[in-house]
Amino acid sequence: MVSPLHIYVVARSNDVVQALKQSLDEGRYVVTANFQANDLVAWLKTHLERLDCLVVDSDSVSAGLFKKLVEQAIFIPTIVLADPDLPGLLPTGTRLDTTGLMEQTAAYHGATMAIPANNLTHLEAVIAQAIQQFIALPAESCALPSPHLPDSLPIPDLLSAQQERLTDRLKARLGYLGVYYKRNSDNFLRNMRQADREKVLNELKAGYRKIVLGYFSKDAKLNQNIDEFVNQAFFADIAVAHIVEIHMELMDEFSKQLKLEGRSEEILLDYRLTLIDVIAHLCEMYRRSIPREP
Repeated sequence: MVSPLHIYVVARSNDVVQALKQSLDEGRYVVTANFQANDLVAWLKTHLERLDCLVVDSDSVSAGLFKKLVEQAIFIPTIVLADPDLPGLLPTGTRLDTTGLMEQTAAYHGATMAIPANNLTHLEAVIAQAIQQFIALPAESCALPSPHLPDSLPIPDLLSAQQERLTDRLKARLGYLGVYYKRNSDNFLRNMRQADREKVLNELKAGYRKIVLGYFSKDAKLNQNIDEFVNQAFFADIAVAHIVEIHMELMDEFSKQLKLEGRSEEILLDYRLTLIDVIAHLCEMYRRSIPREP
């Protein structure tokens, strides 16, 4: 059983907090609210070890919350509950624009998301997207004003450290679900350029060959090789059917070699265990990684 995600809300209205709670599955999320602007950053710092995502209203942004977080080098997956009539607001679940109030948000980090305060239907999906984009956020996308940060605190190191802590926390509490947020659809096989796709497939074939050749031996690296193969397949969003194709191609290659050597092909039947083992690992990773629909 996995632990719930911890969502911290900074809002001036209790109605906003109640609406948030009603929009989230209480079995999957724990919502903690703060209504006080004073000592807000200190309050957040005491909760950082459990904080998975921050949700703030536009009033808090106007009050300079992000500037205060920058000054304390606190970077968190963040969603702004924005006024639906605010100029520059993009569609639900997108990054914030840099017009008007949005300029203050742009000074925080580039993965900050927006959702209309009067429509929280897709809140769970936006939370997942905010966490995923934060973990994949490159340091150079942080438009941080240098006067607010001590020279001894380099942005790339600070951001990277907090991204790693969040990833480790998700892995520890949510199992493979934490790994899901590190996946980038640009790296999915179906979205790659032809040359990149062929490269990945060749690497997978080479990795699977290594697994097969060491499967019935005393190869100390067998489990490691399986893990590496499954991880690569997972992050490339490889279908199980594709793994079967790789297996069949390799078995066909071995079959031709055995025939040339005048040997029986029956030994190849044993490698069905290899295929079952690898597919079981991959299916388990997919099963435990994909969040439930909101």
